[in-house]
Amino acid sequence: MGFLVVVAALGVAWFATGVRVVQQYERGVVFRLGRVRAKVRQPGPALLIPLVDRMRKVNVQVITMPVPAQEGITRDNVSVRVDAVVYFRVVDPVLATVDVQNYTFAMSQVAQTSLRSIIGKSELDDLLSGRENLHRGLELMLESPAVAWGVHIDRVEIKDVALPDSMKRSMARQAEADRERRARIITADGEFQAAAKLSEAAAMMDGTPSAMQLRLLQTVVEVAAEKNSTLVLPFPVELLRFFDGAAAKAMAGAVPAPAPAPAPVAAPAPVAETERLPAPAPAPELEPSAATASALPPRPEHAPRTD
Repeated sequence: MGFLVVVAALGVAWFATGVRVVQQYERGVVFRLGRVRAKVRQPGPALLIPLVDRMRKVNVQVITMPVPAQEGITRDNVSVRVDAVVYFRVVDPVLATVDVQNYTFAMSQVAQTSLRSIIGKSELDDLLSGRENLHRGLELMLESPAVAWGVHIDRVEIKDVALPDSMKRSMARQAEADRERRARIITADGEFQAAAKLSEAAAMMDGTPSAMQLRLLQTVVEVAAEKNSTLVLPFPVELLRFFDGAAAKAMAGAVPAPAPAPAPVAAPAPVAETERLPAPAPAPELEPSAATASALPPRPEHAPRTD
């Protein structure tokens, strides 16, 4: 009896050492004497042969692996720094355990090299705006080696694209200039449409003179609607033109006509030197006699001298 008890105790101990528990998010890969078993142990208790079987648990959850930032030069010769993230999970635990030593490290290295390759094949605009195509291309590049390792790529995304400061300033200036160009085009288009409508309104008012007066009264009503003490009345430009034309006609009638210029007088013919007469000598001044002086009336003192 004692021997049987000892044997039973050894059997229970042997059985207990061969029991393993596999979690729900794990799968068990069993190696029997160094050879892998094709059957994968599912979640729950798993019975192994002690000293013969060895089980390795593989996590089948989705693994989120950040890809370190990689520096590269795009196709249009712009230096960028790009980092990404890869979501993958193990679908074949046997391949992930046997065919690759460390599938997590292997996926990290493949993701880095694929990211550098995709940077060199893309342009800067694709990295900034067309990321969906880059995500699909990067996923295809990772899918080829991952299938051989029993890994399925769920999703690949580019997180951030770091640009040099000079490139950021250039892009900011370009965006500002483009927005200013569009703003000017929109403003010019609005002015063009407003001018067209105003031209149509002017043509319509020109055909109906009373429309201008009605528009004037409507403007007065709009101005007078506010509580103000000043009323501004627009003065018609046509009335100013009428006054200007009337003033011009009045000035044209008041100015006298200019007198005709006098006819030119012919110069006298020159006289020959031989025909010139000598000038008469001045007559000698005679002193009045005493009798003549007494006969003349007395000359007042204030009277001017005539001789």
